[in-house]
Amino acid sequence: MPDLEQLAVEHAALAAESPHGRSAHLVLHDGVLRQTVIALTAGTALDEHAPPTAGSVQVLRGRVSLTIAGRRLELPAGRLEPVPQELHGLLAHVDSVVLLTAVTA
Repeated sequence: MPDLEQLAVEHAALAAESPHGRSAHLVLHDGVLRQTVIALTAGTALDEHAPPTAGSVQVLRGRVSLTIAGRRLELPAGRLEPVPQELHGLLAHVDSVVLLTAVTA
């Protein structure tokens, strides 16, 4: 398995160089299970999208908010939160890296 801390460092640097302010890497793909490291620069957002069958987001570094129906749930580094079962997005308040776990049955 890859070292998540090293992936966080690498993808934070790639996000900083990207004109879109983000970088992602699929860490694990095992049947219906997917885990992805996503790095976002401060102020970068992932637009609202439909939820997976089940999932969670863990903040590896930085501070993000899950945006859900016009409200924000702030997540600091170290926080693990289930992905809401409604349209949602993600906003980085500072340069941040998250681990998204999704079941896509």
